[in-house]
Amino acid sequence: MLPAAPFKVERENSNRKLTSVLFLLSCCSLVGCCQFEKLRGIFVRSRMMAEEQKPPQITVLKRASDSSAVENDHQVKKLKTDDDQTADEKRFPKRKVVLLMAYSGKGYYGMQRNPGNSQFKTIEDELVTALIKAGCIPENHGEDMKKMSFQRCARTDKGVSAAGQVVSLKLWLIEDILDKINTHLPAQIRVLGYKRVTGGFNSKNNCDARTYSYTLPTVAFSPKDSDQEDTSFRLDTETLQKVNRLFSLYKGTHNFHNFTSQKGPRDPSAKRYITQMSCGEPFVRQGAEFTVIMVRGQSFMMHQIRKMIGLVIAVVKGYAREEVIERSLGEEKVDVPKAPGLGLVLERVHFDRYNKRFGGDGLHETLEWTQEEDAIAAFKEAHIYPSIVETEGQEKSMVSWMATLPIHDFEATATGKQEHKDEDGNASD
Repeated sequence: MLPAAPFKVERENSNRKLTSVLFLLSCCSLVGCCQFEKLRGIFVRSRMMAEEQKPPQITVLKRASDSSAVENDHQVKKLKTDDDQTADEKRFPKRKVVLLMAYSGKGYYGMQRNPGNSQFKTIEDELVTALIKAGCIPENHGEDMKKMSFQRCARTDKGVSAAGQVVSLKLWLIEDILDKINTHLPAQIRVLGYKRVTGGFNSKNNCDARTYSYTLPTVAFSPKDSDQEDTSFRLDTETLQKVNRLFSLYKGTHNFHNFTSQKGPRDPSAKRYITQMSCGEPFVRQGAEFTVIMVRGQSFMMHQIRKMIGLVIAVVKGYAREEVIERSLGEEKVDVPKAPGLGLVLERVHFDRYNKRFGGDGLHETLEWTQEEDAIAAFKEAHIYPSIVETEGQEKSMVSWMATLPIHDFEATATGKQEHKDEDGNASD
């Protein structure tokens, strides 16, 4: 049997004491005070014998609380995690940043990598390899960059270059980080800057607008009856003004369903907002004259920019009437030619809303790259422009494309399915 509980033992002791006192009082009244001392002695001896026979006192033990057990388990796990960390992981914190990239796309199959497919090398393949070798990210995360919250601002296509690409990710902020990353990159790919951003920043979703440039030989604006391979051609002021007037027709919000594929005239996602489009002053490279077209918009669909330029070239050269541009922005289907991919460059990306909200909070910088402008310009002069000019001189992609303009009737949509994505690499809505 289980021993009595502690409170039961105390109650029995109290009852014994009360009985003993009553017994003494009754004895005193019977035998008188003279016998009191003798009876008292008998009582004391009886009490001592009772104490010896009393069951031992029970000590109740309390179970350790669950919170203590959880805390101990947490401490064990923490010690284990600390032991598993390398010295560099303890020394350098992992932070969310953006990297400013510039690259020449020649020889690469676009920006976005295709894990497990080494046959088609991309810009991101080179970047991820460099980040691992530099000690910025764990090697076992290289095949799944989602673990590093990696996101690019625009997925440029095959052969397309960039002077202001921005990617966001978490990495270890090692010392001399830019120099160490660039040490493991080829000369035609550079990381020109980095900045800390908020933990929830996403370079694609936080981007408000994108600016592209398109470099082409000015002979593209020569009359269709002239020699299309004449490198001595020079663009006159009157033709340049006409080109810019036609480009201005694209400004604003329009339905660009004719400037991509697989979009109907009433598809809401075909409406895009263009804030700027113009052709700059010509310049001469390697004996031929070139010019740069700049276009800025919130976002662009697949092939949209190249088709916008292709249609203006067709009008200036005399293959189509000027009214075809306004008609192409309506619901009617129009066969719009697509200019070559060579010459398209992602110039910069814009984060106006992010800068307004976090740029002045005292903790984060605005995502502007004024200090890197000289490095960007130097990279374009050293790698992007020479690559475009040399490739055009060797492959004559613009001359070959202009020879196809007579087959377009500018009435029916060109046949053949194309992948349904944005010019900047994002899937259309």
